Amino acid sequence: MLRLHKTSRMNHVILICMNGRRRLSNIFSQPLLWISEKKYTVAAFHCSLCQWKYITSACPHGTPKIQQWNWSAKPALYCSMSSSVPRKRMQSAFPVIDGAFHPVKSHIFEANLRNSQACQQRYLELKDKVLNGAGEKAIARHTQRNQKFLVRDRLRMLLDDEDYLELSPFAGLGLPYGDIPSAGCLTGVGQINGLWCVFFANDATVKGGTAYPITVKKQLRAQEIAIQNRLPCVYVVDSGGAFLPLQSEIFPDKNHGGLVFYNEAIMSAMQIPQVAVVCGSCTAGGAYIPTMTDEAVIVHKIGTIFLGGPPLVKAATGEEITSEDLGGATLHAEKSGVVDHFSASETEAYECTRNIISTLNFVVPEQDITEINEPLHSAEELMGLAPRSYNHSMDIRLIVSRLTDGSQLQEFKARYASTLLTGFARIEGHQVGIVANNGELTYEASLKGTHFVQLCDQRDIPLIFLQNIAPEPVHTFSHNKAESNTNRLKAQGSMMSAVACASTPKITVVIGGCYGGDSYAMCGRSFDPNFLFLWPNARVSVVAPGHAGALVQDEEEALRINKQLEEESTAFYSSSRLWDDGVILPQDTRKVLSKCLKIIKQKQYQLSSPKKRSPLLRM
Repeated sequence: MLRLHKTSRMNHVILICMNGRRRLSNIFSQPLLWISEKKYTVAAFHCSLCQWKYITSACPHGTPKIQQWNWSAKPALYCSMSSSVPRKRMQSAFPVIDGAFHPVKSHIFEANLRNSQACQQRYLELKDKVLNGAGEKAIARHTQRNQKFLVRDRLRMLLDDEDYLELSPFAGLGLPYGDIPSAGCLTGVGQINGLWCVFFANDATVKGGTAYPITVKKQLRAQEIAIQNRLPCVYVVDSGGAFLPLQSEIFPDKNHGGLVFYNEAIMSAMQIPQVAVVCGSCTAGGAYIPTMTDEAVIVHKIGTIFLGGPPLVKAATGEEITSEDLGGATLHAEKSGVVDHFSASETEAYECTRNIISTLNFVVPEQDITEINEPLHSAEELMGLAPRSYNHSMDIRLIVSRLTDGSQLQEFKARYASTLLTGFARIEGHQVGIVANNGELTYEASLKGTHFVQLCDQRDIPLIFLQNIAPEPVHTFSHNKAESNTNRLKAQGSMMSAVACASTPKITVVIGGCYGGDSYAMCGRSFDPNFLFLWPNARVSVVAPGHAGALVQDEEEALRINKQLEEESTAFYSSSRLWDDGVILPQDTRKVLSKCLKIIKQKQYQLSSPKKRSPLLRM
């Protein structure tokens, strides 16, 4: 039962909820009438300790009785009566990690550094290629003849600053059907009026904004991030529709183009705001994107929406009609009602979009001025700690000490199963749980990982996985070894279950190898992390390059497979196919992790209470 204890002052009561937790409430601006004057008054109570919410009524004798109760997993900002009261973070003095590496291993550091420098050079070359889009001719045609802004200039006008998190910039490079820089679109998470928003922006310099299979996959991943983290979504649309020669890979299947529109409906029903800016052609399937958003803005003379353009109309009916008359801004703003806002220029359109975002029901927290302790060691040294191969791996604590605040870590089970590092730390003030490979994922290490993951899930602490899987396949040469491998398999299965079922946010960074089933226990792509990034030196494959001989008997076949693995396991090959959310430089890891943690945290600030609703439907 809910019990009430009166204190000496009438504005203070002590509430004890059904779960026996005790809370002092100091939230009433006026005396409680049902205590002082014995009058019947309804009051609502929310226990911020156990998340039970009570609606009580007082009888004439002043004893409250429970009228209604329900379990609520909402953050305190949603329903706690005392949510506006500032809360002081508990102080922690985690031990400082020894981040100095032994001079004996300087040759490993130097070998890693040389490899990282080569990988960084490749990273910078691909970045220049992506920034150039489809080339100078396509850029000139887009800006001079079509009188449009480039996609990155559009983002500068839309977002607060250029400090945004771009996702998978190398997607679409080196594919069987050619190079599609950035998959023909830019996706990421940036701030609009202080609010983190997912953005999807077509790059019309690449094949006129035509959608390839990789374009659809990239857009679906952006929507998935918006859904998972409850982020508002802005579509900057300038699309020529699907690339018809590859229609079999774009249209028919469940995870093809139609899922984009399904997601739009689901996101609207989930109260995830969506806004579209039509700043170019929206043809065929592209026409559905702005029509299914909550609000749409169109730019005069350059924005058009239609299923079939003027050439198709002429071929079908013989009628000649201009794009503006068929589906321009004036038509859709004044007659069809497909769009909600008419803008005379692109600049005005992005200003209008920013104003729309300002109407969303979010309370952006004030900037935290708490002083952040930087790591005691330089982030540039991570270049020499990024393993060239598994044999060049150094103690994972050296990497962790260059990522966490003050190089501090509260280790969990520090002396048990040392091949897996687990512990609590802070990254730019955000408390996290770290799970990092420091050797093979043994039976004991899997049990340790399972325990720690469940602990973080129970406490709602985000998990950071640092993945560097041992490449050697597990062999069975004896009965005892078979029994050991069986126990290891069962323990890894338990860890996989704990990771899969954990509802707390998860971020994975592949700092070395990502091989086989061990990668699943370390929250690989299949286990749905909120974000997954690779270092340029990372390798991703079912078997590590050079180890195919353990699984294939024929020597020539093993040689062929090892050569294939060498080519297909690189970080850039992976990222071009959207097996991750992007390649990041080791020295930028702390900054990227901090940004992701801020993005994940934002869903606490939405004031609208979750409820089942149908999506917003246009007239």
